[in-house]
Amino acid sequence: MSEMTAYVIEEYGDPDVFTERTVEVPEPGPDEIRVEVVASSLNPVDYKIRQGALPPFAPDFPATLHCDVAGVVDAVGEDVEAFEEGEEVYGMPGGAGRQGTLADYVVGHAGTFAHAPESIPLEDAAALPVVALTAYEMLADKTTVDIDEDVLVYGASGGVGHIGVQLADWFGAEVTATGSTEAKRDLAADLGADHTVDYTTTDVAEYADGDGFDTVFDPIGDDHLQTAFEAVRPFGTVVTTESSSTQDLSAMHANSLELGVVLVILPVILGDRQERIGEELADIAALVDDGVVEPVIDERFAFSEVADAHRLGESGDFVGKILLVNE
Repeated sequence: MSEMTAYVIEEYGDPDVFTERTVEVPEPGPDEIRVEVVASSLNPVDYKIRQGALPPFAPDFPATLHCDVAGVVDAVGEDVEAFEEGEEVYGMPGGAGRQGTLADYVVGHAGTFAHAPESIPLEDAAALPVVALTAYEMLADKTTVDIDEDVLVYGASGGVGHIGVQLADWFGAEVTATGSTEAKRDLAADLGADHTVDYTTTDVAEYADGDGFDTVFDPIGDDHLQTAFEAVRPFGTVVTTESSSTQDLSAMHANSLELGVVLVILPVILGDRQERIGEELADIAALVDDGVVEPVIDERFAFSEVADAHRLGESGDFVGKILLVNE
């Protein structure tokens, strides 16, 4: 076995820029494993890299994109002891500065993988790494959520948001979730939200109800990040994945707020502290198997339909995650 199929881009562009190519099967280095890919999933970072919006995150052309993967260990580097051939794993090994997962095989640092949850199909586990790691770090690393605290989750039906609702509920918080449609708000309620808000018709002062929230969970940024500073209580915490927009930080000073920002793919980009990914993924797999977290998958596409998956992702007309299956 020396060749495999990969779906690559040779330049930045619209979703039709993907092409199917036969490429060389990668060999794992001493600290790496090679995984036979069962599935990947789509995250905003994936289509932003394809568009050319994040050049520092892009692999070299021809570039194989996507960060998430679930599959079976095919080969193990000489210094790897955590995994053996034939084991089912999931992880976040590439797609941000190194070749990604839209291929028959992917190689990545062993620290970026964990054994897959046992209670869900292996391909479904590919929906988890980026969004579950992000939500987990936002709520368990950047802040501490205690029982009966008030947590506001923006974008509660989205990739990161729908995991955030489930985790905040598990921590024992009183969860308020935002959504622009009744269907999205109903999904958030099904996932554990105690209250839902149509943020398009409700002013922030109304849903903050005077006192504000202990924690505001913002995986969207821009205008949402600004309103988060208005929705949080004095001495409260805002956690976000976006800080590239210009914000008025005066509310943070006036109310002595904390701000936590998560870039979950940073260890892959830096090639440093990658073991933290696998450690957190192991914790998340345990939560999945305990029934705490379950990925919501809106649609499934074959790898050959990656352009259609990207078009749907960019439209925003979906909930949860978009899965890509290596058929």
